[in-house]
Amino acid sequence: MSALTATVLAAAAPAEQVGEPAVNIAIFGAFVLVTMVIVFRASRNNRSAADYYAAGRSFTGPQNGTAIAGDYLSAASFLGICGAIAVYGYDGFLYSIGFLVAWLVALLLVAELLRNTGRFTMADVLSFRLRQRPVRMAAAISTLAVVFFYLLAQMAGAGGLVALLLGIDNAAAQGLVIAVVGALMIMYVLVGGMKGTTWVQIIKAVLLIAGAGVMTVWVLARYGFDLSALLQGAIDTAGEGGETLIEPGRQYGASALTQLNFLSLALALVLGTAGLPHVLMRFYTVPSAKEARRSVVWAIWLIGIFYLFTLVLGYGAGAIVGPERILGAPGKANSAAPLLAYELGGVFLLGIISAVAFATILAVVAGLTITAAASFAHDIYASVIKRGEVAPDGEVRVARITVVAIGALAIVGGIFANGQNVAFLVALAFAVAASANLPTIIYSLFWKRFNTAGALWSMYGGLVSCVLLIALSPVVSGKVDPATGESLSMIRDTGVDFAVFPLENPGIVSIPLAFLLGIVGTLLSKEKPHPEKFAEMEVRSLTGAGAEKATSH
Repeated sequence: MSALTATVLAAAAPAEQVGEPAVNIAIFGAFVLVTMVIVFRASRNNRSAADYYAAGRSFTGPQNGTAIAGDYLSAASFLGICGAIAVYGYDGFLYSIGFLVAWLVALLLVAELLRNTGRFTMADVLSFRLRQRPVRMAAAISTLAVVFFYLLAQMAGAGGLVALLLGIDNAAAQGLVIAVVGALMIMYVLVGGMKGTTWVQIIKAVLLIAGAGVMTVWVLARYGFDLSALLQGAIDTAGEGGETLIEPGRQYGASALTQLNFLSLALALVLGTAGLPHVLMRFYTVPSAKEARRSVVWAIWLIGIFYLFTLVLGYGAGAIVGPERILGAPGKANSAAPLLAYELGGVFLLGIISAVAFATILAVVAGLTITAAASFAHDIYASVIKRGEVAPDGEVRVARITVVAIGALAIVGGIFANGQNVAFLVALAFAVAASANLPTIIYSLFWKRFNTAGALWSMYGGLVSCVLLIALSPVVSGKVDPATGESLSMIRDTGVDFAVFPLENPGIVSIPLAFLLGIVGTLLSKEKPHPEKFAEMEVRSLTGAGAEKATSH
């Protein structure tokens, strides 16, 4: 069985009405209203580019760490992973492990160094000792690509979640839901900037972890706080072959190809976080490198606790709801957590948990959108097109226009991706980030000889190879469920098949290729190295001397 099977089985089943749509909409509306008030209040202090992009560098380490957790614990974490564990058991939990271990890479290699070296975006670091314009352009393009793939996942999660809650089994109606989510996201970012977005993420992280904690205790209480009894319940509910839920290989053990698929997925998950531009940008909202390091430590604790909850919630959904019913719901595997909430606490708990999931999606897409807007306005418009000669308010104005454009693109892409497992879609974004961004970040920080040619070879080579392999993979076309004859790919037409690359995640090919291209491009270039610039960058990255200070306006 493939990673996408969980999103497509039982498509012909009628939509299940879960809970009371009026209650669900009321709780959604209350959350949106409260957060919109917070965003409007936060927007009063948005007077400069530093305010709009980096919240005036006014957040403490614990606050920013909570916001990072809110940014990182996306629809993939809550909806996708719970569904993957409910359906695939042990293999589904590997997503949680990969997402968490990735933070050790971010903590040890990039967090503090990036905070000391940059101002607003990842490109500030990469262009520090390289030629500004070509490197900024490449960094901005890769940032926009990563953000687009990540937004696909969040929009798909929104469509599936609201389809379940409102009993919508119509593609056009789900598309309308995705458009509404996109419009709300645009409003948050246009008005609140990074400060408003950060407060939404902090509130959402607290609600999500608390909600998941309550459900975890509730599930364990049903089984006498005996994890073995819970696992046995999941096995019994799954029926024939249920024992494979607690063994490796239910999803990734059928053949050498699926095992290679898993290795590629693991590589993308573990290395992708340190290259995610919306996560890297969060390090600039604190006043110092010490606070950046505290941010990551807080984030690791919060994220780690949450992923332990997903283990109980996933197996709890498998035991109490059952894989067959989960896969038959409008949101497919992404419906596992809301269905579990409904079984545990009825209409009210379902409304609360679904509002939290909805908040999760809104907060993450807001963070992604402001990252894309900052990258285009700061790196392409201000630094490349205007060559640095632009007023801060002009740059912010372009950022706001970019927000609307990105939002429109995300809505269209989300409609096409609707129905895919969100954890799987996020893994593709991680693969793009690890291929296009991470090698150049590592080389810029640690390799004295690294030059502009190496950066461009690595970024464009990693980005193009990764996106091309995704386009030519079964994710996009040619994957058909042998049982139902239905397409499991983004292109629903079973007659369309141009999948020549067999793996569903290209990380195992594109990530090493990007590292190799960085070396080859550097060694073949005739550009002279600048050891004095590397020395300056090394001192700044390690000590913070000369780094961007906290700003007050």
